[in-house]
Amino acid sequence: QIEECLSGNLCRCTGYRAIIDAFRVFAKTDHSVYTDSSPTNGEFICPSSGKPCSCGESKVHSCVGSAGHAASGEHRPVSYSEIDGSIYKDKELIFPPELVLRHNLPLKLHGFGGITWYRPLKLKNLLDLKSLYPAAKLIVGNTEVGIEINFKGAQYPILISVLHVPELNVLSIKENGLEIGSSVRLSRLQEFLKEVIAEREIHETASCRAISEQLKWFAGKQVKNVASVGGNICTASPISDLNPLWMASRADFHIVDSKGNIRTVHAKDFFLGYRKVDLAQGEILHSIFLPWSRHNEFVKEFKQSHRREDDIALVNAGMRVHLEGVGLKW
Repeated sequence: QIEECLSGNLCRCTGYRAIIDAFRVFAKTDHSVYTDSSPTNGEFICPSSGKPCSCGESKVHSCVGSAGHAASGEHRPVSYSEIDGSIYKDKELIFPPELVLRHNLPLKLHGFGGITWYRPLKLKNLLDLKSLYPAAKLIVGNTEVGIEINFKGAQYPILISVLHVPELNVLSIKENGLEIGSSVRLSRLQEFLKEVIAEREIHETASCRAISEQLKWFAGKQVKNVASVGGNICTASPISDLNPLWMASRADFHIVDSKGNIRTVHAKDFFLGYRKVDLAQGEILHSIFLPWSRHNEFVKEFKQSHRREDDIALVNAGMRVHLEGVGLKW
């Protein structure tokens, strides 16, 4: 978990070793490899570096005291139990209760350059705003629009945050598949899929496993904590890691108009071209339906990039094959 968080938070040219070593005291690791390894030629070989070191020594003698004189005595390194963060649970700061109990309020804020930012709390209010401002940009984590504004000079006078609309944050298990709200964050989806994979029959979760595996390489932890499923879909980027999998998994997209009417579009028909999707003016993506995979159906993800982590794809693919009898059905 520590390495995963650091991978998206530091420049790649940063020296990771010292930082990761400093964080080890917060991780529950197997310290027996440092204390039980047999010395080679009288020297202890460090499991981390493969070089001789003193990290496995249980006693240290002839330490120099604060006055500069050699001091005799037995000293031992700090043990795992003494630095195990779990024993300090009672001393950790709690999340402020006033923030837990605080009720969200609909907001309208005015920003620099004439930007107006809305935060509706109900789907009807969101649809009314979208009807009033058809060109408004919907945002959740602002990971795409923020880049366009800050680095590409894009101008969006009306921004609508859909983060707190309950209907768009649904994650539920249906009889024939999963319903995923368009505002669901990617990290939340990742955890949900892990639970589903553990609980359901293995033949039902081929698509879930492929999406879960692809999410491992989808940006860093910090981005996945705020970026939404629907935002990634509607951006219609040709390098999207997930859109090929939605299509391969036979997913359906539920789209709602300003009057609350919902229509369904197959994922494979939703993408019309480069950053073009089947959304009419005033319509928004409501949710995604991911059907269970069937017996003898296999779904596989693929991503090739310059680097394994935190890099855009050179090639993405979502593949599905259904074996039916002795024939092969694609």
